[in-house]
Amino acid sequence: MERVLRDGDYVPDGAGGLSTRTGGEEALARVLFRLTARRGGLPFLPDLGSRLYQLSREKPSARQSLAAQYVAEALRKETELRVRSVEWEPQGETGLLTVQVDWQGETLTGQLVV
Repeated sequence: MERVLRDGDYVPDGAGGLSTRTGGEEALARVLFRLTARRGGLPFLPDLGSRLYQLSREKPSARQSLAAQYVAEALRKETELRVRSVEWEPQGETGLLTVQVDWQGETLTGQLVV
């Protein structure tokens, strides 16, 4: 069970408690957190996060393969997940990253602008 955050604040559930995520929704939230956090950005958790922020520095022709590599690296500790696909779609200097993972027989899809 994971608490729901919006703009850095916990989201109330309307009954005096806090909203939570469970199941696939929780797993997808962990995936997106690991992909958006900068690797090395948290001093006490140096292996948490990804290097996706570095994609804009690379040649456009190398970005798809590097995105797949960075996603696999970031999700390595999520042992109950398996990366199904990583697709990079250029959008100017940035790009749209679509990641599909398998979790307990369910396919979860997340998208990030990187």
